[in-house]
Amino acid sequence: MTDENVPIHHLGNRYRLIHQVGKGGMALVYEAYDQMLERPVAIKLLRQDFSELQGFRDRFKQEAKSAANLTHPNIVTVHDFGIDPNGIFIVMEFMVGKDLKFRIREKGFFSANQGIPLMIQACNALGYAHRAGIVHCDVKPQNMIVSDDNRLKITDFGIARALSSINEDNKPDVVWGSPQYLSPEQALGEQPSPASDVYSLGVVMYEMFTGKLPFNAKTTDELIQLHQTQPPVPPREINPECPSELEQIILKILSKEPAARYRTADQLGSVLATILENYRKQPTSSRSSTEVPPVFMINNQPPQISYEDYSPGSDKTSTAIDWKLIGLELLCLLLVGGLLPFWLFIWFSIKPLFG
Repeated sequence: MTDENVPIHHLGNRYRLIHQVGKGGMALVYEAYDQMLERPVAIKLLRQDFSELQGFRDRFKQEAKSAANLTHPNIVTVHDFGIDPNGIFIVMEFMVGKDLKFRIREKGFFSANQGIPLMIQACNALGYAHRAGIVHCDVKPQNMIVSDDNRLKITDFGIARALSSINEDNKPDVVWGSPQYLSPEQALGEQPSPASDVYSLGVVMYEMFTGKLPFNAKTTDELIQLHQTQPPVPPREINPECPSELEQIILKILSKEPAARYRTADQLGSVLATILENYRKQPTSSRSSTEVPPVFMINNQPPQISYEDYSPGSDKTSTAIDWKLIGLELLCLLLVGGLLPFWLFIWFSIKPLFG
């Protein structure tokens, strides 16, 4: 058995490990270099004590297959999967940036205008996975990488599982996820659903817009109990600058019953997009940090969103119609149109004089 403390330099005779950048409950994460394709990559190496357990090997292999089929601008791409004497590993896109947990600690909390675009990107990623039949099961800010230009990508679908592969009568023998962000039904060992990811995303949003977690406890059991029974403190009591409309959405997402939440990340993302759209339409001078226009829905369905609408650097207001410019152009056309008969009359009047 290879000792985890012994430095590992290469994996699969292809990947040169540069340095360890993370350590989780089941894997070590390295910055590495793909010597065949000559590009930087990130590698997650299953912990040695887990690598010898067939159950964990199978889960890790399933992770690689599931994640490799997810191709989306807000999901970290999976490149490869391999087995090495040091353990089994998965090779992923290397993304330069800091995780959202670091960003929250750095800022304290996010304003609505700063934070909602990031959450829309997270919803786009999770919504895409949900449509593919995959639940992440471990949504937390540590698994969200934010680049310097505010592009967010979700990583570590290591605990994600294809919904189609889970039998309804089969209860998992392992409780997946981080207890601070775990949905009540996951804590009970029930089958996770897209609504479970939505709950975890709600915890992330609560932390993002208040700087604090909704629940804290000394033990995991106590923490899980709070998620199952205790209502969270309203965000505006911690951060009065949090818009009331956003507070209502966060509290809805943190409902104990899955049916009381938004059932998919797509639904949540659409509502957030509408709020942001209405907020940005207001003149800057009249914006209030505590008021956001209400969300209007058609047939109880929020409008559709797409990643491109909220990509970093995009300015959704740039597509707005400039009525003043159009008015000036029409006035010019009218003036030219009105003068044209006059000039034709002059031309034909003086032409015989020079004929």
